[in-house]
Amino acid sequence: MFPSLHGYRRSWLRPDIVAGLTVWAVLVPEALAYATIAGVPPVVGLYAAVPALILYALAGSSRHLVVGPMSATAALSAALITPLAGADEGRYLVLTTALAIATGVVGLLAGLLRLGFIASFISEPVLKGFIVGLALVIIIGQVPKLLGIEKHEGDFFEQLWGVLTGLGDTHWRTLLIGGLSLLLVLAVKRWLPLVPGALLAVLAGILAVALFDLDDRGVAIVGEIDPGLPVPGLPAGVGFSDYLDLLGPAVGVLLIGFAEGLGAAKTYAAKAGYEIDPNRELFGLGAANLGSGFTAGMVVNGSLSKTAVNGSAGAKTQVSGLVVAVLTVVTLLLLTGLFEQLPEATLAAVVIAAVIELVDIAALRRLYRVWTDWLGHIYGRVARADFLAALAALFGVLLFDTLPGLLIGVGVSILLLVYRGSRPHIAVLGPRDGLWLDVHRHPGLAQSPDQLVVRVEAGLYFVNADNIRTRIEQLCTEHTRLVVLDAETSPAIDVTAAAMLVDLRDSLAHRGIDFRIARSIGQFGEELAAAQTGTHRVPVYASVAAATTEPPRSPGAADSVR
Repeated sequence: MFPSLHGYRRSWLRPDIVAGLTVWAVLVPEALAYATIAGVPPVVGLYAAVPALILYALAGSSRHLVVGPMSATAALSAALITPLAGADEGRYLVLTTALAIATGVVGLLAGLLRLGFIASFISEPVLKGFIVGLALVIIIGQVPKLLGIEKHEGDFFEQLWGVLTGLGDTHWRTLLIGGLSLLLVLAVKRWLPLVPGALLAVLAGILAVALFDLDDRGVAIVGEIDPGLPVPGLPAGVGFSDYLDLLGPAVGVLLIGFAEGLGAAKTYAAKAGYEIDPNRELFGLGAANLGSGFTAGMVVNGSLSKTAVNGSAGAKTQVSGLVVAVLTVVTLLLLTGLFEQLPEATLAAVVIAAVIELVDIAALRRLYRVWTDWLGHIYGRVARADFLAALAALFGVLLFDTLPGLLIGVGVSILLLVYRGSRPHIAVLGPRDGLWLDVHRHPGLAQSPDQLVVRVEAGLYFVNADNIRTRIEQLCTEHTRLVVLDAETSPAIDVTAAAMLVDLRDSLAHRGIDFRIARSIGQFGEELAAAQTGTHRVPVYASVAAATTEPPRSPGAADSVR
């Protein structure tokens, strides 16, 4: 329990408390706003935050991740619940809570079944592109509040166009308080990093509203918040069949929450030098959602923006999250009136300042620079596979929303991996001082005109078997009498590729060419032997030298392993 508190140091208490205060100042108004996105009363966001923070700290593996209501899952919740509830507001509310419970159950089961390996399908470049895209979406979603203009719905570019076309309607008082709040947060972060700039901006914004009656002068504020704590329990009027209907949608909600939370958790774990356990993340996310559902809350997930606030404020462990939970309870009981006066422009400034550092263009440039002429020669444009996968995830999020963007990034990443795997480099080898080297990398190596020694720099599978056979046959000339496949760089082979090698042996035999394999290792040799039948097999030699020095045999002679 509480894995992030293991080895806790007294010196961490102050930064954790400061970070907790800072995140609390951001979480409260954000939770209110995201509940509105989900189509439920604003206070539901606060109901969800308290158990989510405590239960994730109890079960999760990240020291920095802040779990609570988020825009992506809130919007997904609204899209899923609206057709089920129709115009019945009461049923809409209880189904929203039931969706959190269903998501929690799915998350707990996924964690117990150790399905965290799903994270392995989300490569670091895809995660980087996803994070950059999500950060841009969050920023553009906050800009209308910063300017005091109407927000346009749609993808990133539609929202951007809405901002550009609405600049003429900018409310100057809103822009002034939002701009000053943003400058304050950024300046404090730059020159006074130990001071909670976001908290200062929130307090300054509330004070400005009180002193200058800004809410009466057109500056939007958070507005009325219902005080008090919820009564724990299952949502009334939701049957077993309703939960079954929600299990499928809950999988989508969990995947989005898992991806965003995992991305944020890994980003800050890398900065602090510790590891994230994907199985514990699934379990922690499940526990957080289950707790939220039992306290009349909504779906929750790891928050990229609030984790950024937490990390930049100096948090060391989940003590900061527990501080936020306690302060949120105090807020529900005593302080709802205070946050009612918070300008939305100030809130937008705090969120923008928190996520702007996650728009890591430098990382995308580094991915683009992963290129050599040799890689380009082998794979062409897909040599920059990691960069292309990151771009696919980034633009997928910008154009098609969070879940489709993630799936597009993963799909493109897998597609590029399969493409590169289907066209492995086949090196032609020549001898030098007892070694067999790639003649393209080592020009001038002497080669026997009647011998061809090749090396496939990949495992042999069904996806590349045909390409390998075709390429080897193309490399043979009218003078070739012996082909040797150096299998040292091919750690594995499947049945399709083993059958391909037998067919290649027969095809080359018709051309009067003997085919041999040298230096088969581990899995390759075992699977090749198991896949071949009959007495005539592709002969296997212990070394390339042995394979090339034994006189060619007549086709059809009994094969053996040498």
